[in-house]
Amino acid sequence: MTQDQIRVKALLRWFATSARDLPWRCTSDPYAIWVSEIMLQQTQVKTVIPYWERWMKRFPGVEVLAATPMNDVLKLWEGLGYYSRARQLHKAAQIIAAEHAGVFPRDFNAVLALPGIGRYTAGAICSIAFNQPTPILDGNVIRVLTRVHGVGKSPKDKETNRHLWQLAGALVSIAGSCRTPARKVCSDFNQALMELGALVCTPRNPDCGKCPLRRNCHAHLNGRQHELPNLGPRPSVTLQRFAAFVIECDGHFLVRQRPDGVHNAQLWEFPNIEVTNPLTEREGGSTNTRSSKLDLLSGLSKECLGQSVRHLESFCTIKHTITRYRITIEVFRGELPRRCSMPGGAKWLRLVEMEKLPFPSAHRRILVRLHHGEHGMIEPKTGAN
Repeated sequence: MTQDQIRVKALLRWFATSARDLPWRCTSDPYAIWVSEIMLQQTQVKTVIPYWERWMKRFPGVEVLAATPMNDVLKLWEGLGYYSRARQLHKAAQIIAAEHAGVFPRDFNAVLALPGIGRYTAGAICSIAFNQPTPILDGNVIRVLTRVHGVGKSPKDKETNRHLWQLAGALVSIAGSCRTPARKVCSDFNQALMELGALVCTPRNPDCGKCPLRRNCHAHLNGRQHELPNLGPRPSVTLQRFAAFVIECDGHFLVRQRPDGVHNAQLWEFPNIEVTNPLTEREGGSTNTRSSKLDLLSGLSKECLGQSVRHLESFCTIKHTITRYRITIEVFRGELPRRCSMPGGAKWLRLVEMEKLPFPSAHRRILVRLHHGEHGMIEPKTGAN
């Protein structure tokens, strides 16, 4: 028996007793598995579970999703981040409804051709839903394979990445040929690889004592767990600062919808503009400093809204983190005497109307504060949108 055969059997035995009880593991429906895989991109399992359950209740099948207005899809996705995933799910559902009679395709290349589905996601769907020996390679799997096989070069290197795909393909093919009581060995094996990376072979402090592959793992046997995978230096943190404006007139507030083709496309937000320096007045500032801040705010409001708003007051400050970006949004509140038209298709809406619209999480937090009449600092939050 080869080393890889030993590893495959050990991992399958471990998964049979150690797999987490996740809701999408109780079905072979490719649509449900597809939705879970898309939601799990860049998002933790504990965050995804309630979103997946609400999604499956609201959109139980491809054709229901395909027939739903995009605004409703984004609203249900609200807070999950990386909203292009929701738009691509919707677009792919419409293609499946139109070109595959509403039946999720079984062929790998047909799955791969759908919007928002890359090689990893297509492999995951085909192996988990249809038990096909299609390889997968995500961050968890890369970590397991580089440590077990002692792959020292960067996984970002083209040849190294190709080699890792070959390793993943060879392993799932071995799983497919195994004679075990499990009926879906390709499905179980690929999920086991991901599970091992998520629970045991973690980025920091891997629990090698609980790993079923430790006797056949290069990194464990040679003390290289913290060297592999060789991902290189982390990207530097980028600081961003915005001024946002909560403008009221006769019980209506000004909001705008982000256009197609940009980050957070089709979501709604309060008018805002990127700035370079803090705008909120600090204690001890001179009269001249406060005056210059007011002039700056007036100019920014004119640039953002098409007209200056005098007597703007600090409303709250939001700290928000998206991957390597550390974002500060200083929010200012003011009033206008009449509901005049604004650039960029902005609309005047009541709070009850805004509650029905999808907002990125940072601006949703502004809306929550506005709804409850709260002011001040909103604590930092790590998010994906």
